[in-house]
Amino acid sequence: MNKPNIFMYVVDQMRADSLHHLGCEASQTPNLDQLAREGVSFSNAFCQNPVCVPSRCSFMTGWYSHTKGHRTMNFCLEPGDPNLLLELKEAGYHVYWLGRNHFIPADQQERIMECCDYRFLGSEMTTASIHGFTGKSPEEIKEDEDYYSFYKGKMSQKEADDQLDHVLSRHAVELIRSGQLKEPFCLYIAGILPHPPYEVEEPWYSLIDREKIRPPRPSISGLKDKASMLYGIYGRCNMQNYSLEKFQNLRGVYLGMVACVDQLFGNIVDALKQEKLYDSTNIVFFSDHGDYTGDYGLTEKSQNTFEDPLTNVPLIIKPAKGIAVKPRITPALTELIDIGQTLADLGGTTLKHTQFGKSLRNVLAGEDDNRDAVFCEGGRIHGETQAMETLRSPDSIYWPRIKTQNEEGPQHTKAVMERNLKYKYIYRLYEKDEFYDLEQDPEECRNEIENPCYSGIVAEMKERMLRFLVETGDFVPNRKDRTR
Repeated sequence: MNKPNIFMYVVDQMRADSLHHLGCEASQTPNLDQLAREGVSFSNAFCQNPVCVPSRCSFMTGWYSHTKGHRTMNFCLEPGDPNLLLELKEAGYHVYWLGRNHFIPADQQERIMECCDYRFLGSEMTTASIHGFTGKSPEEIKEDEDYYSFYKGKMSQKEADDQLDHVLSRHAVELIRSGQLKEPFCLYIAGILPHPPYEVEEPWYSLIDREKIRPPRPSISGLKDKASMLYGIYGRCNMQNYSLEKFQNLRGVYLGMVACVDQLFGNIVDALKQEKLYDSTNIVFFSDHGDYTGDYGLTEKSQNTFEDPLTNVPLIIKPAKGIAVKPRITPALTELIDIGQTLADLGGTTLKHTQFGKSLRNVLAGEDDNRDAVFCEGGRIHGETQAMETLRSPDSIYWPRIKTQNEEGPQHTKAVMERNLKYKYIYRLYEKDEFYDLEQDPEECRNEIENPCYSGIVAEMKERMLRFLVETGDFVPNRKDRTR
């Protein structure tokens, strides 16, 4: 039996609740909604780290962040570490890698090319465009409440045409229509949208009805016993007087970026259909992590906080024709590390290294029972200066977060989230733990860790977390050294 083709499309910083079929009334995502009608959309899919590099190291290996210390933006996979693209190539797939990396060091081109048959980087954003250097003085920045909001608004068509996701979509369509893809292929595309800055061109800028957008979660300034990281960022971001109207417009631009992604993804799917490749291809759409987008009075992300806007991500799988599937939205608890094992299973191959993902084949076929809990983690221990991002000057839009991360209080320190369908427990190494009753408090505003009514549940979740850490804390290397 021939292996089915694979098309993986990974986006950056997309929340699960930004998709129309997952309950966002204002969202315009017809192509992803259609994919969900033909495949399975996982409403309870969670990343294993809330920032980019460690999340990608995790889903590419099937390891959790703690398994080998991938808890920082500065530590990628080492020589000899496995990754999904390399394993698929070794299993007979022709791997076409378009777009972002962020799991192999960028200066190790030989290792990058070992993972694929074809590599197209596209157009990377410049450091200035990402970090927002303007040369403004601290006084000027202080007077501008939009400065650290990541909001830029309307992008010109020329800027959009040169933006990475547009370049990747055009290139992928060209590859498909030109007949250059050798089967079985793995087409892996990693874009940057809807990663901030929040900016998008027409018609996406004006597409979203701001009146239909769900208002943001309450400001962190009025909440008790949340992570100190959030209070630190909030105190520096100069958005304390940001109006609801401004937040809703920012959220509208973000949803416009999501709608743009939907169209660019749809263009690639249309090309697969036109070339009679759609039915023979397993399609996986997902995001590395989410985004606050105004929730708690914050934007962007942080490395050791785990509210659902950051950790609950889109995951849609449409299997190739002939693979059993019951199209629907499933509530099955799922982790991004399940993707690799699933693709291997659907392709009739096996992953050669020890990993912790679970195949979702039975869920695709109709079962809704997958995991009893999902986990996410981040942060560092005191003194791990190698885990700190370089402290940029205050004219970087990242300054509020990175300044907070570089403090040696509890702000940037280790924490582990455990979540099931009803509750969320967060163990924090150097500050108060968190516990949320998600049925009573879906916006995660009331930390009930000291409420005696939940003490039994907290104890059970601690016991489950201990088992998780023991099971996944390390693995025996797949070799036997010569004994004396």
